[in-house]
Amino acid sequence: MGKRQPEGPPPAPAAQRIRLRYAKRGRLRFTSHRDFQRAFERALRRAEVPMAYSAGFTPHPKVSYANAAPTGTGSEAEYLEIALTEPRDPETLRALLDRSLPAGLDVVDAVEVRTSGLADRLQASEWELRLPGVDPAEAGHAVAAFLAAGSVEVKRRTKNGVRAFDARAAVVRLEAGEAPADGPGTPACAILRLVVRHATPAVRPDDVLSGLRATADLAPPVPAAVTRLAQGLLDEESGAVTDPLVPDREAVTAAPPTAAVPAAATEAPPSGGGVRAGTGTR
Repeated sequence: MGKRQPEGPPPAPAAQRIRLRYAKRGRLRFTSHRDFQRAFERALRRAEVPMAYSAGFTPHPKVSYANAAPTGTGSEAEYLEIALTEPRDPETLRALLDRSLPAGLDVVDAVEVRTSGLADRLQASEWELRLPGVDPAEAGHAVAAFLAAGSVEVKRRTKNGVRAFDARAAVVRLEAGEAPADGPGTPACAILRLVVRHATPAVRPDDVLSGLRATADLAPPVPAAVTRLAQGLLDEESGAVTDPLVPDREAVTAAPPTAAVPAAATEAPPSGGGVRAGTGTR
């Protein structure tokens, strides 16, 4: 017997691909990646975006998510790609989707896909960690001890049990400073700026906090407020993280728009920090 085939015509091919940068702000930092997926697909329908769909018995919109931040952390630099059956102006599409999402889930940038390798450009992340109740000087001493260590072993519970790994090796830059007071009568608190290389296993901000506790007994009295400020290419010399959408933006200005973008531009195999349709890392 022949293999079953879905009824009806095949889905329309992708005529354009758009890369979007979005932010998770305020209370929406507690939105899980799965919750964001549902909200974003509703926003696509609400904004009447001409989405391309996968083939098969359960077609789904072609959306690829890249290296999502863990639940509970804010972010100014989350990335995804969508495939459209009809070309659209990226900025107009960005504004429509932004209006269709809840406040706090904000679409802040959009560019037509003109280059491959977005996954390869997500090499590192820059994080901000606010530590209420921690004296900035104490945080500075803890940072110095952490950076002076050759390795810092931390443990994290995973679905396969407790795993130990080195949190120091992936840290490119770690600095302590003083955050301004949130209001009258509120004391200033320590703030950390962290640049961490995307590695396997992934080193997260909470792993670095565990390392600071292990090397210098730094234990914030309340959970840190963590925000990803950027993710993208890593400048090894300066430790800066650069915008991964720049190559697409430069390619758009250098050539006229095209009706279609090759599928290979976004279909990179999933890996640590990679792009995978309908999923994200946590």
